[in-house]
Amino acid sequence: MLVITSHGEEETRTIGRILGKGVPPGMVIALKGDLGAGKTVLAQGIAQGAGVEGTVNSPSYVLMNIYHGQLELYHFDFYRLEDEDDLFELGLDEYFYGEGVTLVEWADKFPSFLPEDRLEIEIRKDHGEQEFVRHLFFRTMGKLNHMFLEEIKKYASAGD
Repeated sequence: MLVITSHGEEETRTIGRILGKGVPPGMVIALKGDLGAGKTVLAQGIAQGAGVEGTVNSPSYVLMNIYHGQLELYHFDFYRLEDEDDLFELGLDEYFYGEGVTLVEWADKFPSFLPEDRLEIEIRKDHGEQEFVRHLFFRTMGKLNHMFLEEIKKYASAGD
């Protein structure tokens, strides 16, 4: 597991950009964290790093947005979903196992529905004095090779 502390939204976006530049095709990234933790901010950075131009918004109401960059970026939000039947209607399998990158906000609502091989990033608010301090916990799951996290480790080490 890799843990990085972010001291602001732009730093969280930077972490996302670094990840987005190195993320391989077919990757599923499961984003977890409380409301307002910074999942969408991180997703915006990942999209920028993957070459997506324009605004990246949380797909809370539409459930999914597709962005075009160096890779297709499929951005899902499970927040408003009530049960797994809703997930089947979305046809997630074709996205999970495609050539693009899949981001899932609120992935902890239906963890058994996610592919075994994935990157999980949990964002936790720091309840200290500073308003936007976040701790990002990176976990590779299944047979996922964690080598693409090396650039993020370098970034985290440079901040120490």
